[in-house]
Amino acid sequence: MLKQQLQIKLSQKLSPQQIKLMKLIQLSTLDLEQKIESEMGENPALESGTAKLEEENQESDFEETTSIEADEIEIDQYLSDDEIPSYKLYANNYSADDEDRTVPVSGGISFHQSLLDQLGNLILNEDEMYIAEFVIGSIDDSGYIRRTNEELTDDLAFTQNIFTEKAQLEKVIRAVQTLDPPGVGARSLKECLQLQLEKKKQDRPEVENALKIIRDEFEHFSHKHYDKLQERVGISEDELKSALALIGRLNPKPGGALSSIIQNTHIVPDFILTIEEGEIEVKLNRRNAPQLRVSDTYKEMLIGYQESENKTKNQEEAIQFIKQKLDAAKWFIDAVQQRHQTLSLTINAIVALQRDYFLTGDERKLKPMILKDIADKVGMDISTISRVANSKYIDTPYGVKLLKTFFSEGLKNEEGEDVSSIEIKKTLSELIAEENKKKPLTDEVLSKLMKDKGYRIARRTIAKYREQLDIPVARLRKEL
Repeated sequence: MLKQQLQIKLSQKLSPQQIKLMKLIQLSTLDLEQKIESEMGENPALESGTAKLEEENQESDFEETTSIEADEIEIDQYLSDDEIPSYKLYANNYSADDEDRTVPVSGGISFHQSLLDQLGNLILNEDEMYIAEFVIGSIDDSGYIRRTNEELTDDLAFTQNIFTEKAQLEKVIRAVQTLDPPGVGARSLKECLQLQLEKKKQDRPEVENALKIIRDEFEHFSHKHYDKLQERVGISEDELKSALALIGRLNPKPGGALSSIIQNTHIVPDFILTIEEGEIEVKLNRRNAPQLRVSDTYKEMLIGYQESENKTKNQEEAIQFIKQKLDAAKWFIDAVQQRHQTLSLTINAIVALQRDYFLTGDERKLKPMILKDIADKVGMDISTISRVANSKYIDTPYGVKLLKTFFSEGLKNEEGEDVSSIEIKKTLSELIAEENKKKPLTDEVLSKLMKDKGYRIARRTIAKYREQLDIPVARLRKEL
């Protein structure tokens, strides 16, 4: 049975312009530049340049109808020259003389390419050379082979159609382990350190003692059982210190030095903060976007169509195409402008809340701050603030910082004041740095010392903060 029913429903919908804005907000400066280049490539009505516009651009509102008749188009709304000044149609109006704040990226070949280039120095037959290339491809960025010989053998058979014996594969791995940097191709930390020590001249007693410690007493070494090491290796305390100092200079991640070269270290700060006579000034980096404007050519084309008396079907389609491109160009420029406005409001709110830190650079003066604090301050949604904080950098007198590092939870001290977890971590790290390394402080003792400084923190919280600071337990911090 059919019947009519009245229903009231409340729903939220994002317009294409809002979606575009959200995507632009979360982009970093470099990604924004690439997005603008891509948009200009797709939309001929969008141009960049510093040349002065001869005429003022369109009205802010364009019709959004999908069907259009030539005689219904108000072409004048695209050509109005008495509403919007030209400078407002630019993405920004920074001077071309502004300082370019760019952190340069280092260049070089990749870690794996460096290993492949050294293969010619190995004495291997043709089949072993193919196996060596496969083994190098199986080395991770830290320089280790994380797979067993059986897994490598199976993969060689199934993916490369190369059948090899265990002894032949081990021979090739040993050959790869002779390449630079020393320690590359190891299957474990023990093997990595042992390979590096074996490449050193054995004419020094500390090298020989260090090799014995790693090869025969690695478990006691890893647990820092110094008394047992002295007894089992048969050396004095001074000899043990020399051996441990040598081991401490070895590289536990031999691939790290070269693999870091190809990582994306090119950072263009989104904000530039300066301090002059005690006053903080923060502004958007001028590289946030090039100057954008709507194409003069497309405006001239509209003028031509406007003067045409008898419009053909092709002309109507051309008008429809021009309108769509002009709409898209205007929307994109507006989205970039709104992005800059959102970023400006957010960074100014953060700087105002963390003024004491930005004036001194002392992390202990960072106040507790969560996303909701800034969202309430600027009247925006938390998700918007999150998009800004997670991918934006600020250039300060104390270095280039990621915005999200300024956000932290807060705890109350004995005086009832809110203190940032960053301040607590800073104090904790200072206590550990000043401890007697022969008798490192346990988490229980650290908890009592923090209480003496006015921070009521449980032992479990100390352990959590210590792990976040990448500081090992007391037993592993012990030194001779």
